[in-house]
Amino acid sequence: MTGLPIDSALPDLLAAVSAQGCAVLVAPPGAGKTTRVPLALLPVVSGRILMLEPRRLAARAAAERMAQTLSEPLGSTVGYRIRGEAVPGQRIEVVTEGILTRMIQQDPELAGVGCVIFDEFHERSLNADLGLALVWEARQALRPDLAVIVMSATLDAQPVADLLGAPIVRSDGRAFPVETRWLPRPLPAGTRLVTEAARLILEAEAQTRDTPGGTILAFLPGEGEIRRTAAALSHLPCEVVPLFGAMDFAAQRAAMSDPGPVRRVVLATSIAETSLTIPGVKVVVDAGRARRARFDPGSGMSRLVTERVSRAEAEQRRGRAGRVAAGICYRMWSKAEEGALPAFAPPEIAVADLTGLALELAAWGADGSELAFLTPPPEAALAEARALLRDLSALDAQDRITPHGKALAALPLHPRLAHMLVLAGAQAAELAALMAERDPLTGAPVDMALRMAAIRDARVYADRHPWPANPGTLHRIRDEARRLRKLAPKGGAPLGLGAMAALAYPDRIGLRRKGDQPRYVLSGGKGAILPEGDALTNDRLIVATDLDGDTREARIRMAATLNEAELRALYTDRITSVEAVEWSRRDNRILSRLQERLGALVLSDRALDAPDPAAMARAALEGLRANGLSFTPGAARLRARIALMPQLGPVDDASLLADPEWLLPWLGKVRSLGDLRTLDLTEALKARIGWEGQQQLDRLAPAHFTTPLGRKVPIDYDHETPSIELKLQELFGVARHPMTGNRPLRISMLSPGGKPIAVTTDLPGFWAGGYADVRKDMRGRYPRHPWPENPLEADPTTRAKPRGT
Repeated sequence: MTGLPIDSALPDLLAAVSAQGCAVLVAPPGAGKTTRVPLALLPVVSGRILMLEPRRLAARAAAERMAQTLSEPLGSTVGYRIRGEAVPGQRIEVVTEGILTRMIQQDPELAGVGCVIFDEFHERSLNADLGLALVWEARQALRPDLAVIVMSATLDAQPVADLLGAPIVRSDGRAFPVETRWLPRPLPAGTRLVTEAARLILEAEAQTRDTPGGTILAFLPGEGEIRRTAAALSHLPCEVVPLFGAMDFAAQRAAMSDPGPVRRVVLATSIAETSLTIPGVKVVVDAGRARRARFDPGSGMSRLVTERVSRAEAEQRRGRAGRVAAGICYRMWSKAEEGALPAFAPPEIAVADLTGLALELAAWGADGSELAFLTPPPEAALAEARALLRDLSALDAQDRITPHGKALAALPLHPRLAHMLVLAGAQAAELAALMAERDPLTGAPVDMALRMAAIRDARVYADRHPWPANPGTLHRIRDEARRLRKLAPKGGAPLGLGAMAALAYPDRIGLRRKGDQPRYVLSGGKGAILPEGDALTNDRLIVATDLDGDTREARIRMAATLNEAELRALYTDRITSVEAVEWSRRDNRILSRLQERLGALVLSDRALDAPDPAAMARAALEGLRANGLSFTPGAARLRARIALMPQLGPVDDASLLADPEWLLPWLGKVRSLGDLRTLDLTEALKARIGWEGQQQLDRLAPAHFTTPLGRKVPIDYDHETPSIELKLQELFGVARHPMTGNRPLRISMLSPGGKPIAVTTDLPGFWAGGYADVRKDMRGRYPRHPWPENPLEADPTTRAKPRGT
């Protein structure tokens, strides 16, 4: 066995594991940690060794390499387990990260396991973070003898070491110098990635053609870019091979084989950054993009998005050119742009959909706060995930896992799709596989039935429809569907496509709104719109399985039509009869309806014969809030009186409507805006201040002034000084100025014809002074009315003198 750089660090690693049972190992790509460390641990670890790999290809390749090192077949000392495939090993098993979660949920003690190794932990996948948290709690509570090793190429090791209380072991590795070549200037906006990547690969091939061997490893974000770039390079006089995770394993093996004297260009995703060995690489071309899992609010699940690489990822890619000899790295960005790259890619737990994590935590019996997460899951995202799980009946009202939730957790699917598969059975396998994958059609309408037709018979589909289908995507969907059929429960009543989709997306059932535009309200309360002219635009009910994520009105990218009878059969227990008594701002009146509702959807709607009076009053109150309070003259005067007495409470509009209970008993007969406008709130205002308040108000701010003739004249409190209006003759004999409380009234005295002739707040002073001038002016104009020289000695009157007097 030839020496590798990691060998010098193995004694320190074994000593740390023997002494403390844990360690953090930092070693650069190519140091040999993936295949050397598990073998070195065999003599010192009692029990099986589990090593986690983030990718299936890397897991299988690592197991094969270790078996070759031992000159044994797979399944002897070394084996592997990945999704849908397993070759058990007696001492070492390389597993993908989701496999570990299943194992520890089924057996928290991990009986028979002596060591768990987390390889490539710097990728910070959600499953790796969860796996480490669960394994560490199991070690703390149940298995203190369980060894834990975290290995990484570019990880900032100290936070992990602090979290676990583990020593750091470093391997310097061995690397040859790598020359870095950048673009002379940034690419113009709108440059096509595939076009520029193909151009840069051609340049690199031409400039390094004389390099002996010299495999070119080009990093591209995904399968689509790899296939299009390969087509653009088809004229190259060298072998061009793809390498990505969804490929057939035989093709993957061929891409990693020794090309011999043949020049080869390997077009790879980030799968080739670290744990895979590709022989003869001396030239790297980095397109500067990576595809990562991000929570997509449009699909309600995590989706892969294309982003700029981090500096750590770029450095790993660059290092691949210097493993066997001095190399060259071509970067598809300018040197000036490098500083804008993020230092590290964000951990998946910070940006991904956490529904699966929330379900795993519930199955573990934890809320997550007490587990050893290097990056704690965001609380808001976790709360949203738990709300969805309650909607799927996976959690109860206290967020404890239900028996149905345990069934979902046992399936290797997003909880939405697992819920559908459990309830619908094997008939939902193809649909679950489709919704877990990217859209296999290009430019097609939204109807999911088109995708299902392509999956079931690609030839018939191609004969009937013009929208191209991706063969690789269809192949993966079919393979996954076959696997899911084996896992699905047996039986189940036949369901249509829309009904099965409604099981996965109970919050995305759409009901068409009235109007010409194909707009829908979704059961979760959001709005959505179909593309103009789409075949589903006339369907009353749909299930929107993929949206563009717009928070105001999302555009529907994929949907299935839904039969109302199936909807009612599926969600009988959720459809409620509701007496909807609401104020319509459009009609300015109360609408009272009996409605059947599913979430935000109104499935049926008819007039309500005898609406609840209390509901009618509350609806009228909404009308008042929408249109503002109106006061009859009497109510306005009463409000003005109350406003003079702060101890009785504020009576401005905002205060009156802020605490509406006082109003509700008086709104029972309101039906329309006209009723609101004529509503007399006098008695309501009196009730609001109570009997004692009314007594206090009548004493300090009376409603009327009683004249000497016994007539009640309303006091106007709308102005700064309370005022009254009455004819001058009605005040004859009044020697003291009228008061309200301790304030003098402002008296507007009228002529016999009802016109103002004098205003005073000092009636005795008026009688002694101004009255004489008024008398002089008025005697000739109104000779039949009394104008005595001394008004204090005259009797008050509202009548004229008899004729002839």
